[in-house]
Amino acid sequence: MQAAELFEQEVKPTEVARRLQVSPKSAYQWYQLWREGGVEALASRGPSGSRRRLPPRCLEKLAAYLDQGLAAMPVTLRSAAALCPKHRHRSAARDRC
Repeated sequence: MQAAELFEQEVKPTEVARRLQVSPKSAYQWYQLWREGGVEALASRGPSGSRRRLPPRCLEKLAAYLDQGLAAMPVTLRSAAALCPKHRHRSAARDRC
């Protein structure tokens, strides 16, 4: 990991941020993690972000349409509601399709 190598060379977090093209805040957070737990603390924890918005049944429908080819899909890319009508609104139940 580049950041850990730089910290070991006593490069300041602001310089690490500049070299790695990240925000100083991120570099300082990495520095703190590195100080407390070494290189292992900087290891990736996997993807972040929200979970999928479509339930498995809708994903299965989508996969089936994609297997048949894009022309077989009954929806445009901006209109996924036709594929999964119960999900037209964010408040709709997420486990039904």
